[in-house]
Amino acid sequence: MVLIAVAGILVAGCQRIEGIAMASPAPTSPAEISPKGAETDEISPRLLRRFQPVAGEKDVVRASPDRVALGRALFHETRLSRTQKISCHSCHTLAKFGIDGQSTSTGVSGQRGGRNAPTVFNAATHIAQFWDGRATSIEQQATGPIMNPAEMAMPSEKAVVAVLESMPEYVEMFRKAFPGESKAVSLKNVGEAIGAFERGLVTTSRWDKFIAGDSSALTAEEKHGLRVFLDVGCMACHTGPQVGGSMFQKVGAVIPWPNQKDAGRIAVTKAPADQMVFKVPSLKNIAKTAPYFHDGSGGNLETAIRLMGHHQLGIELADDEVKAIAAWMRSMTGEIDAAYIATPQLPKSTARTPGPL
Repeated sequence: MVLIAVAGILVAGCQRIEGIAMASPAPTSPAEISPKGAETDEISPRLLRRFQPVAGEKDVVRASPDRVALGRALFHETRLSRTQKISCHSCHTLAKFGIDGQSTSTGVSGQRGGRNAPTVFNAATHIAQFWDGRATSIEQQATGPIMNPAEMAMPSEKAVVAVLESMPEYVEMFRKAFPGESKAVSLKNVGEAIGAFERGLVTTSRWDKFIAGDSSALTAEEKHGLRVFLDVGCMACHTGPQVGGSMFQKVGAVIPWPNQKDAGRIAVTKAPADQMVFKVPSLKNIAKTAPYFHDGSGGNLETAIRLMGHHQLGIELADDEVKAIAAWMRSMTGEIDAAYIATPQLPKSTARTPGPL
């Protein structure tokens, strides 16, 4: 059975992350999965703990309201693109669970990016950002698309600062968000502010309630789907509080992935072991974030599950197995805070504000 690496990956192999060996978790014993026997879908609390935060883990430090407000504005700001038509929100539409529904996104002048745009919800706690993990934090990731020639294509940090400093409202917002800094308006602080906003993009689902101890939060069908997911070892990669996002793995572990154009993490690390290795995506809100995988080749949830069974595990899943896993995954669709994602009123351009660059 399978583990869907929506958007991309899932495998129980041992991969190297920046020189650190990542060994797959030891196989789960039948007794641990089903203490009452194979006929039941009750799951051992010992297994469910693997989806909970690590004991003693510190709470995320909340940013100031001023910094979050600035980040929300910058997330929607099209004037941070060369054509003044593209913003972070263009590819990560918040009302659509942080995706644009395309296999690959459209940047300035209609250029297509090379990878599927992953959701920004629940992403801040991942091991790294981008499919290849080249950004270590959500704050570092936030500035990447602004300077990427195929995305927002701003020519330089100086150009970004010039646009923002041309609007007194933004200058004041930066001053409040970064008090005490002599040069508050900077590309680094753009990333810090957007990151502060994105850290609040968190959803809670029935799955989260189940993990917190409410056994009635899932239906019998969903619990059965969870058992199928666990029985085939999918949890080896899709684990932790985000049910993924905690490691890198090779896509096409058993049967090679059909699209070999994007070699993945090797472009970052230059290590041969990282050929076709990508970040394991989170399964939170997975039913709402199609198409799937780094190349956007999985058109719907059931197709993605079948692809993972074939390429990652070397098996063909039965229809009832696919249906059960998909039912459980839909329990991870969370609630979006409409007030938090509401489109803000942006500062007005002035005579000094540059036009399209």
